[in-house]
Amino acid sequence: MAEGLEVALTDLQSSWNNVRHHTEEISSNRLLVRRGQAFNITLYFRNRAFQPGLDNIIFVTETGPLPDLPKGTRAVFSLAGHRGPSPWIASLQTIGASSLEVSLCAPPVAAVGRYLLKVHIRSLQGPVTAYQLGEFILLFNPWCPEDAVYLESEPQRQEYVMNDYGFIYQGNKNWIRPCPWNYGQFEENIIDICLELLDKSLNFQIDPATDCALRGSPVYISRVVCAMINSNDDSGVLNGNWGENYSDGTNPAEWMGSVAILKQWHATGCQPVRYGQCWVFAAVTCTVMRCLGIPTRVITNFNSGHDTDGNLIIDEYYDNTGRILENKKKDSVWNFHVWNECWMARNDLPPGFGGWQVLDATPQETSNGLYCCGPASVRAIKEGEVDLNYDTAFAFSMVNADCMAWLVFGGKEQKLHQDTNTVGNFISTKSIQSDERDDITENYKYEEGSLQERQVFLKALQKLKAGRFPGSLRAESQPRSVPLSDSPRSLATPSLQPSDVVQVSLKFQLLDSPNMGQDIRFVLLALNMSPQLKDLRVNLSAQSLLHDGSPLLPFWQDTAFITLSPEEAKTYPCKITYSQYSQYLSTDKLIRISALGEEKNSPEKILVNKIITLAYPSIVINVLGAAIVNQPLSIQVVFSNPLSEQVEDCVLTVEGSGLFRRQQRVLIGVLKPHHRASLTLETIPFKSGQRQIQANLRSNKFKDIKGYRNVYINFGL
Repeated sequence: MAEGLEVALTDLQSSWNNVRHHTEEISSNRLLVRRGQAFNITLYFRNRAFQPGLDNIIFVTETGPLPDLPKGTRAVFSLAGHRGPSPWIASLQTIGASSLEVSLCAPPVAAVGRYLLKVHIRSLQGPVTAYQLGEFILLFNPWCPEDAVYLESEPQRQEYVMNDYGFIYQGNKNWIRPCPWNYGQFEENIIDICLELLDKSLNFQIDPATDCALRGSPVYISRVVCAMINSNDDSGVLNGNWGENYSDGTNPAEWMGSVAILKQWHATGCQPVRYGQCWVFAAVTCTVMRCLGIPTRVITNFNSGHDTDGNLIIDEYYDNTGRILENKKKDSVWNFHVWNECWMARNDLPPGFGGWQVLDATPQETSNGLYCCGPASVRAIKEGEVDLNYDTAFAFSMVNADCMAWLVFGGKEQKLHQDTNTVGNFISTKSIQSDERDDITENYKYEEGSLQERQVFLKALQKLKAGRFPGSLRAESQPRSVPLSDSPRSLATPSLQPSDVVQVSLKFQLLDSPNMGQDIRFVLLALNMSPQLKDLRVNLSAQSLLHDGSPLLPFWQDTAFITLSPEEAKTYPCKITYSQYSQYLSTDKLIRISALGEEKNSPEKILVNKIITLAYPSIVINVLGAAIVNQPLSIQVVFSNPLSEQVEDCVLTVEGSGLFRRQQRVLIGVLKPHHRASLTLETIPFKSGQRQIQANLRSNKFKDIKGYRNVYINFGL
């Protein structure tokens, strides 16, 4: 009589499987596979060969603390040729003298996460023996057509899943600059931290069995991750701070990568890391989503609306000197705002709304009681379908709200003008397999001023007025009723600007690039478009802005008296010296210059403003010699103090996935005025392919002088 089959050893073939499942960058000695795609394992037997008619092998997979067959977190499936009730598949590959190679495949809807693999062997007349074969991690699979995150284009999969560095666009709409970022989704322990993040969510804490069962849905996972990146409701990854005091943490502008943030969160027992702002929230979200296998990119929207009351109008208040006042309603236009797009099917929505979805982890408004936003279909935003889940109304307002400017004078408010074009400009992301910027504004809105764009705006406004719906704006804030006849985008002619009435145009023009440490030179251009003489009084002011649009006190004011003959143009020169602005600047380096003009004997007023972002010289990074895996490499970093004053407490930080195993920090100390310095770092690259080095220099006077260098690491011999 044949004795029972005994398993002596299991080979999960981690290295071979991981290459085929595009996870070899994470590890070669742990099994990480993607759902909907087969992976092979080999069982080695102690006593005899496997006999197909005699031995019945049953596999068991389990995930989560309470594995359950009906919930799909436990699966039992046989090696027998026929398909059983389980959607998991096991098939015979080869039978050796004392081994058996088997192919296993998780269904393309299986929950992602950490799995335990077991086997039960029943031989004819022998006892059932059970073995624990090992652990594996199951991820989403954008290469599998049946997976909800399937992405057809291989270059897109390489960019949005596999690329571990990128650029986040910052600055303002007239001066867009790329900020290099190390996503590092395949760095050591990051996958474990991502899974820990899922287990720290409120959903898991309240009902772990249901939470694990829902982890097959990218819509569900994206909402969980989104809520966990900020710490407003839970022990999330980042604390937000939009003030000016970061003394008990890291200034958001100093970060260059997600790895240091995620590792700090893990190392401190999941204490929120201080501090983040929108681009940091979005960058860390991108790391986690790419690590889990969901195609993700980082999006910047310039002049981004934050409409707190759902009427699609953002009110801005000015005094008679032209300075912007703190907003009573907390509506604001952010200089830029950064969110994510994640690629997935949306079977919970009507057909046609799958594809890119907005996910915004910056804590702005609550959604179903939690601080998260999305996933909101980009197509739904473009079509004004603001009642579709999730948070589409809020996302719509970020790219479409109108701006209303008010003059506050003598206790009264006078409407200056309504602008339909300000919000939602130059919506940007990194191009596929290139360092160029991709403008994707047309994905979000029809052309400004077109009939289609106005029709979509009216449709969205009517849906908002018709009532609140789940996952729109804050449930407790009711939208103010806006009569459609007053809407700036009613299908009639758009409302007139005051300059059309006064027939005078004012405009600011910079005379040279505004660089940190140098004077800012600009002119005010005044043009009389009428056949009458015009006597103008213009109040000018400058004030610093925080990144979220909050104004600081004015530090420069001037008054110009300009007389214009019919159809005459004049320029009024202005200069703000470094000594005038240096101590008033926030780390966002934003200055808003404003002019409020009024004509003698006319009640009409003209407001014009311009946002200036002050630039730093970049750090220069030079790679000395050939870059080869496991061979020493010298990297030269050249940096300078751009100011005409001494700076202290200088720290240079350098990182790069595949090049440095941890962030490099070099204490520089003091840098004299305009002093240029360089240092050379030694490292041993441990991953091949296209990589990026990121560097940041901070001091007591500035926080974020940055630089980057792309480098190709050869595999060597």
